[in-house]
Formats: sequence, C-alpha cells, structure tokens
Amino acid sequence: MISEAQFQKELEIIITNAIREDVGDGDHSSLACIPETAQGKAKLLVKDEGVIAGIEFAKMVFAYVDKDLKMETLLQEGDPVKYGDIVFTVHGRSQSILKAERLVLNAMQRMSAIATKTRSFVDLLEGTRTKVLDTRKTTPGIRAIEKWAVKIGGGENHRFALYDMIMLKDNHIDFAGGITKAIEKTQNYLKEYQKDLKIIVEARDLEEVKEILQSQGVYRILLDNFDYEMTKEAVRLIGDQCQTESSGNINEKTIREYANCGVNYISSGALTHSVYNMDLSLKAF
Repeated sequence: MISEAQFQKELEIIITNAIREDVGDGDHSSLACIPETAQGKAKLLVKDEGVIAGIEFAKMVFAYVDKDLKMETLLQEGDPVKYGDIVFTVHGRSQSILKAERLVLNAMQRMSAIATKTRSFVDLLEGTRTKVLDTRKTTPGIRAIEKWAVKIGGGENHRFALYDMIMLKDNHIDFAGGITKAIEKTQNYLKEYQKDLKIIVEARDLEEVKEILQSQGVYRILLDNFDYEMTKEAVRLIGDQCQTESSGNINEKTIREYANCGVNYISSGALTHSVYNMDLSLKAF
C-alpha cells in the first residue's frame, strides 16, 4: 500500500487541481458583489440520511483557500446522519467561503455516498470473518478521497494503483502464456528490480486455483465470478496457503452467502462506481 506521505500528496494534488479548474482567474460572482473584507458564517446542512464523510478533507480545502477560515465540527467522520443535521460551521472571509464551497460539497457528497454504501456492505457481513475491499474502479483524478471514504465507511483499501501491488488478472495470464509462467516472470521481475510487492493471482476456475497453488510466494488468490459451491471448494483447497478474495457481480443480496463460504475478502467496484451523492448544502447564516 502507499505511504501516508504519498496519500497526503495525492490529496494535495486533488485540491490544487480542483481549485484551478473551478476558480480559474477568479470567482467573479463573489468578487463583483461582496467586499473583500466582508466576514461571514456558513453551516454544512444534511438533506439526506446515511454516513457522513469528508469532514477532514473539507478542513484541508478551507485551509488551502484561506488559512484564516475557522471550522467548528459538530459531527465526526463516519457518524450516521439524517435530514436537518449540521455537520460543521465555518466562518471567515465570505469570498473565501464561497470559493471553497463547491469543492467541499462535491467531495463530501461523493465521499458520504461511498461511506454509506460501504457501511451497508460491512453491516451485512457482521459476525463473519470476511472484510470488504474497494477496487481501482474509481473516478479518475479523485481516487484518494474515494478510497478514504471506503475506510471511513468501515471497509478496507485494496491496492491504491498499479504500482503498489502485483495483480495478475486474466489478460496478464493470457499474454504471459499461462498462470505458472506469469507467476515465474513476476517473481523474477521483482527480484531483478528489488521490489517488495505482494502478488495476487486471479483464478477463473478450480483448475486454475490448483495451478496457482503449485507456485510459491502468492499472497492472495482472487476467485473471479465463482458460484457459492466453487468458492467453498476453492477455500477448502487453498486452506492457509494464502489469502482468498471473492469478486465479480457480488451485491447486497449475495455478499453474505459469499462470506459464509469462508473467504477472507470480498472486493466490490460498486462501492465507488455505483453510488448516488448524498444531498448536502453549505448555507450562510
């Protein structure tokens, strides 16, 4: 996984680029009608229900726009919220609050939706040993905040990107000439370039699971689009030789049954690519 320093750098890039995109050469709506010295207050109002996420990111945005803006938080990351709740207040230069407004709302609406969906998956797995993972099926440019939201919702992060973990999927395997060759080539590559990266290998059926188990050094086997019976048999075959992960068209109706098969992880792209933003507003008062 990426380091905390790398993650913080990703957040800084998101904020810098988003403000560049949104503000350009100036927020002329505010500049035209609000004095530079005018002071104001605003509150983040919830108009929905779910799990709130992105409060700390909002702090970063406000600080980036104007270090003199002050936030008072009334709720914490991951708290359940309902219509009418106030998450935080912010006060300072009115122009600065308005400049930061849209980025704060866009990010928190998206992050809260992801955290809410993740929490629903986590709750469905209560009492099992299985943990929920996200994927790389994220919105280009804002992966860091989407994966942050998964953590806030109680899930765990899969690899952040292509560079922090090896995942040999069907296309890698086919291009490499088969599972065993793909694993051997990968291990030789890691040794040659002195990289310490975990290796996950995707299996499409039980025969591929058996072939993967013949190689040493595999961290996790990804059981892709297995049905329940195949998953149970794969878990039995794998035992404690490596971790197991189920993926592929798993939803709220099926996730518990896959967990009952005994897998360590269930990964779902739906956590980040199929959510509806939480309705939030930043209102002056």
